[in-house]
Amino acid sequence: MRAEGAAFASDGGVSEGARAAPDPRLRPYLGDYVGYRLRGFPPGVHIGMPSTALTVIVTIDEPIELPVSCHPAQSGGRWDALASGLTVRPCLIGHHGYQHGVQLALTPLGARVLFGVPTADLGSWVVDLSDVLGPRAAELRERMAATAHWSRRFSILDRILLELMCEATIEPELRRAWQLLTGSAGRARVGAVAEEIGWSRRYLGARFAAEFGITPKDAARLARFESSHRLLRTVATEAASATAAEPRAGTTLAEVAAATGYYDQAHMAREWRELAGLPPSRWLACEVFPFVQDPVPDLLEG
Repeated sequence: MRAEGAAFASDGGVSEGARAAPDPRLRPYLGDYVGYRLRGFPPGVHIGMPSTALTVIVTIDEPIELPVSCHPAQSGGRWDALASGLTVRPCLIGHHGYQHGVQLALTPLGARVLFGVPTADLGSWVVDLSDVLGPRAAELRERMAATAHWSRRFSILDRILLELMCEATIEPELRRAWQLLTGSAGRARVGAVAEEIGWSRRYLGARFAAEFGITPKDAARLARFESSHRLLRTVATEAASATAAEPRAGTTLAEVAAATGYYDQAHMAREWRELAGLPPSRWLACEVFPFVQDPVPDLLEG
């Protein structure tokens, strides 16, 4: 396994980490392992963005604190390791200028294969990782904390996740619907997707929610939002002197909106307010160190 390391400084803080692809047998079920160590930043909060992937975070040192959870009925809390399903709401992640751990992004098929449950079982709740992995969650955290080498930590993840794999699948029609709705960055129409897989729109909606915990329309919204978030983060990172209105020369918020399938900048801003709790211009101005939320593998690869 080759772990790619990186470090950069921002606002007096230093962000260090590494990224590596999991074992080939795991790649249909999750994206790259992302290790992070963020230190020296002013205390504050950053936003955990909604995504088309389930989130797993395993901390190395102090627990992760969520003062505001994704689920309106769930109060905040602290976790050594957590998992969450799909949601159309953001959460707030508190920090004291320091965070250290590993983040994973699971496909819905990964929830079936590694957790043994459909994504809908997690809903938009944040749960302790031990609720889905049992005692292996504590073992995973302890073994990763015992070494300072990212490549060894990622190898530990490989070994434990491979041992957890079980035989599971998702109905072909649902897998195809998910791929069409999210693979098109939200451009596919729900009615057209239902027609392609041979189901009525109402039947698709019911079966889709039972498996994924969100509606087909929300899956498309998340995919489009995720695309805009990724582009904004990329162009902002490439230009340290960016302004909130123009992440880099030649790239405006209006251009990002057009490139990611929104009607216009105002449409993108409305969606961001609903899904992230603030418009993209404010996120660019306020976010100090966003978690990496890159795309996960195509669900059909499994």
